[in-house]
Amino acid sequence: MLCICLCLSVIVHLAVPQDGEEPITYTCTEGYEFDIEKQSCKDIDECKTVPGACKGGMKCINHFGGYLCLPHNAKIIVSNGEDEPTTAPPVEPGTGGVAGEGPPITAISSGNYPIYQRASHTVQCGVGFMPDSPNYCRDVNECATTNPCQHQCYNLMGSFICQCKVGFELASDNVSCQDIDECEFSNYMCQFQCVNQPGGYLCVCPEGYQLQGTRMCQDINECETTHNCRDDEMCWNYYGGFRCYPRNPCLEPYVKTGEGRCRCQSPNVCRGLPPVIVYKYMSIFSDRSVPADIFQIQATSVYPNMVNTFTIKSGNEGGEFYLRRSSNVSAMLVMTKPLTGPREHIVDLEMVTQSNGLNYRSSSLLRLTIIVGPYPF
Repeated sequence: MLCICLCLSVIVHLAVPQDGEEPITYTCTEGYEFDIEKQSCKDIDECKTVPGACKGGMKCINHFGGYLCLPHNAKIIVSNGEDEPTTAPPVEPGTGGVAGEGPPITAISSGNYPIYQRASHTVQCGVGFMPDSPNYCRDVNECATTNPCQHQCYNLMGSFICQCKVGFELASDNVSCQDIDECEFSNYMCQFQCVNQPGGYLCVCPEGYQLQGTRMCQDINECETTHNCRDDEMCWNYYGGFRCYPRNPCLEPYVKTGEGRCRCQSPNVCRGLPPVIVYKYMSIFSDRSVPADIFQIQATSVYPNMVNTFTIKSGNEGGEFYLRRSSNVSAMLVMTKPLTGPREHIVDLEMVTQSNGLNYRSSSLLRLTIIVGPYPF
C-alpha cells in the first residue's frame, strides 16, 4: 500500500511589541490554532468543535489540520516512512497534534462501508457510495441513476428500497411488482361477479342488470327501454328480464270487461266456472327468505251481511304458499318455501261470497302469475 504524507505548512508570525506598538499577532494555517503556553500552532479537534461533523453513522476521527469520517470498524494504518506501513492504535476523537507532528494517515474499511485511501489521492468506496473528494465518499442515488425499481424507488444511505403502486405488491426479488388479486379476498367484493384487473378489480352484472355504483347490480326495465313485444301484447318487467303477455287474456267463454278482467257473459255456459277471472302479475327475487308476505287479495265490493272466504284453488301443489285471512274482505298470500328462478308460477286464488240467511253465493278468481328472477337481487 502506498502512502503519501499530508504536508501542511504552518506560518507563525511572532512580533515582540515595543512601547506604543500594537499587540503581538500570531497566525496559523487553517485547522490549527496558536498555543500561547507552547508558543506554537496546535491542531484543532474538529470532532469536538464542528457540530455533526460526520453523518450517516460514521465515526469522526481528528487528524492534523482536519478530520476524517470513517466507519466504526475502519482500521487506521500509519506510514512511518518505511516500505510497508504499520498499523497504529485506533485514533479516538480528540487526539490531535501540532502541525508537522505525526505521519500521514491511510484508512481502509471492511464490509460494505466506504473505503478511504489517501495514498493515491483517490478514495475507494463501498457498494452504494462513490468518491466525492480525496477523502470522502458520497451516497449514490440509485433511483436517479439506474432506476432499479419497477414502480417507485426511494433512496437510502448506501442502498435503496422499492415500493409498488396501489393494487400491487413487491415480488420476491424486492424490485418487481406483481398484481394483487382482490377478488380472492372475499366473496362479497361484488354483488354478482368480481373480475380482477391489473392494479385493481371491477364488478360486472349479469344480463338484464346494470352496475349501480361500484359493486351493486340494478335491474334494467326493458319494458321502458327496449323489448320485442307485439302491439297486442303487454310487456311485463321482472328481475333480470321481461316477458310478453296478451293484452286481452280472456278466452272463451269470457270477454274482457277491464284491464286484466274477464267476465263470463253466459251463465249457462259458465256453469261450474267462476263468473269473473282477474289476471295479475308480480315479480320476486330468487331464493327469497321465508316466510314472506307477497300479495294481498281484497274484495272490491262490500255488502252488509256478506261473508267472504279465501282459498288457494290451484298452483300450490308443492305447498309453497298459504292464505292468511286478515279481515272479512282481504287475505294475504304468504310464501312458505323459497323459489329459485328463472321460473313462472301461476296461482289461482278464489274468493267466495255468501250471505247470512240468504240463498246467495258468488265467486271470483284471481289468477296470479309470479315470475321468479334468476338471481337473489
